[in-house]
Formats: sequence, structure tokens, C-alpha cells
Amino acid sequence: MNNPYVLSYLALRKIVGFLGITFPVILILGAIAFGACNGFQVSISDYHNTNMRDVFVGLLSAMALFLFMYVAYDDMKDKIAAKVAGITGFMVAIFPDSLDTNECTIYVKQNIPAWMATVHFISAAIFFLTLAYFSIFLFTKSNQLKKDQTPAKQKRNVIYKICGYIMITCIVFILLYFKVPVIKAGFPHYTVLLLETIALSAFGFSWIVKGEAILKD
Repeated sequence: MNNPYVLSYLALRKIVGFLGITFPVILILGAIAFGACNGFQVSISDYHNTNMRDVFVGLLSAMALFLFMYVAYDDMKDKIAAKVAGITGFMVAIFPDSLDTNECTIYVKQNIPAWMATVHFISAAIFFLTLAYFSIFLFTKSNQLKKDQTPAKQKRNVIYKICGYIMITCIVFILLYFKVPVIKAGFPHYTVLLLETIALSAFGFSWIVKGEAILKD
């Protein structure tokens, strides 16, 4: 594969995968180092209201832009999925949530209209589900029958599906955490943050594999 455009495209996949994995780590460490945060926020979205807001918006917007411009297979469903991921990613970045404040919050969240928080949460759910769709259904596509695929391609497909199902599992647990008081009471306040970090790590790893950083043909 010597086409420089193809090589650049593979590099972009690796970059977006790296951003997905490091995104929550950058926010958490940045808020602790520069924002007087002694602990973890409730969720990744809460870092929008700390001194890391510009980083939150910038990195998420960059990932959203790449997803929006992603050239998928000719299947219209795949093209729609790319646009949906990009748009909802932008909406998560632009519309903040309205969860409780803490000692390192520097932006007043009480003034945020309730409809913005609703848009944020719905967009976040659609965003993660669309990323799972990429891993499970888009990345596993091939012009060859399974028996004709290379061993590396078959292994990559397994990784894509595992990553996709991890994302879906995290979404389900987040929903249960918010909707079932008994579950919420039994876990620490940063449970959602942890689940979102796992989901983004799965997303990022699947894109790094798609960029052929490992298991090349």
C-alpha cells in the first residue's frame, strides 16, 4: 500500500483512535493539575464546566469533524451513520449538561436551560450507539466471504465486535445507573465517568486497529 492518500487516511484513523483513548485522561489530569479538582467529576461531560472546557470542546469537535467527513462504504446507511456521529458529537460539545456543581466548577451550570441538558444527553446516547455501529457493522465489512478473508482480517473483525459490544454494555449500565436508585446508591459518584472512559477506550482502540496499527494484512 504505497498510495500516500491511503497512508494519510490510515494515519487519520490512528489519530482519532488515539484521541478517543486519551480524551478522558487529558480532561481528568488537566482538571486536577490546573483546575483545583481534588477528585473525579460525575461524568466526562462535567469537565465542560471546569477549566478544561476549551479542551473538552476542541478535542470532541475534532473527533466529530473527522467522523462527519469519514468516507464509508457505498452503503447509504454507513454514510448516514458517519453524518449522525459527526453531528451528535458536535452537539455534545456545544450543549452542556446541568448536573450538580462541585469545588472545581468555574462555570455556573444552574443557568443552563433544561432543554440544553436534554439535547446533550440524547446526543451523547446517539453518539455512543453510532460509534458502536461503526465497530460492529461498518469495520467488519469486506468484499470477500469470511472463508476468503486473511487471518489478520478475521482477527480484526473479532476485535471490532468486542469493542462495539463493550460500548453498548457501557451505555446500558449508564442508563441503569441513572434510572435505578439502588444501583446508583451502590456505586461511587464517578461511575458514569468510568463507564464513559471504557466506552471511549473501546472506540479508540477499534479505530487504531482500523488504521492498521496492528494486525496488518
